[in-house]
Amino acid sequence: MNKVVKYILIGVAVLAALWAITFFIKTNSKSSIEFETKKPFIATIEKKSVATGKVVPEEEVEIKPQISGIIDKIYLEEGVEVKSGDLIALIKVVPNEQSLNQASGRVKNAQLSLSNIKIEFERNKSLFDKDVISSQDFNTVKLQYDQALQNLSNAQSDYQIIKKGSAGGSSSANTNIRATVSGTILEIPVEVGDQVIESNNFNDGTTIASIADLKKMIFEGKVDEAEVGKLKVGMPLKVSLGAIDNKEFDATLRFIAPKGVEETGAVQFKIEGEVVIDDNFMVRAGYSANASLVLESKKDIMVIPEALLQFDRKTNKPYVEVSIGEQQFERKDIEIGISDGVNVEVVSGLTENDEVKIWNKTEPIKKGDEAEETEK
Repeated sequence: MNKVVKYILIGVAVLAALWAITFFIKTNSKSSIEFETKKPFIATIEKKSVATGKVVPEEEVEIKPQISGIIDKIYLEEGVEVKSGDLIALIKVVPNEQSLNQASGRVKNAQLSLSNIKIEFERNKSLFDKDVISSQDFNTVKLQYDQALQNLSNAQSDYQIIKKGSAGGSSSANTNIRATVSGTILEIPVEVGDQVIESNNFNDGTTIASIADLKKMIFEGKVDEAEVGKLKVGMPLKVSLGAIDNKEFDATLRFIAPKGVEETGAVQFKIEGEVVIDDNFMVRAGYSANASLVLESKKDIMVIPEALLQFDRKTNKPYVEVSIGEQQFERKDIEIGISDGVNVEVVSGLTENDEVKIWNKTEPIKKGDEAEETEK
């Protein structure tokens, strides 16, 4: 009896050991990672490019003086809206001594000539009144007298212009600096007491003020040579400004530079876009901006997240792993199309019912392994 019990106990122990070994082998053969899956879905993909730049006025006019001198008064401030003809500043003329002396000499010469011809005119007038000389002779002397009067008037006007900047205090005097266009004063780079130079054929002159219409703004930016070939004049843009959050302004591409400029090893092409300004926002000249351009767009196409893709090491062709059972997957080669960096178009190789493996999971660290890492 004791032997029978002994054999039974030994048999039970052997069976228990075999069961434990089998359980251990099965447990260790199972992967500790359970992969999730995701099905393809229908979506719209837009391939975009972002150009960095700024918004500037379409036209910015610089107001320059027509005479040299010193700023005597400034009547307006930066940021003020003006109309064409509004007075901005006043210049006090500092005449050139040599030019002033020459003008004074011309006045005196004209006065001498007038005095001389006046005597001759009065003598001939007396003779004409007595019918001693003909009307033709008298008219000749009268013409010389009238010319002498005009020469004196011209010489005096020239003297006043050189001395004071205008003749007779005209409302359009050169000393009055007025707005030539309507808009907003962007900048007044001079102060009272500054010396300014007139604008002429040899010198641009000193800028008294710059004026622009802030309702007409354009985006100026640059795009890389790899993308400029995909752009066309008339394309829509979305312009976002760094100074205005959560707002995009509509714009239209109006210019693409025919020549690129190399910057940091890459060739960049200048672009311009007409921005539609919203009256509810104050857009200042020089705001930094980003313009989003849609290079390619496809609607209602089958896509998958780009993170599901894997690439063959030899051929570099894309493929995915599709579920064929519980945690069982098989490889499927696919053809892909347009991508926006998040989702990618599936041209062929999958159906909407396929469950694609989310493959890039990492195995969780076990407690024992974590303790060993801590000790290290």
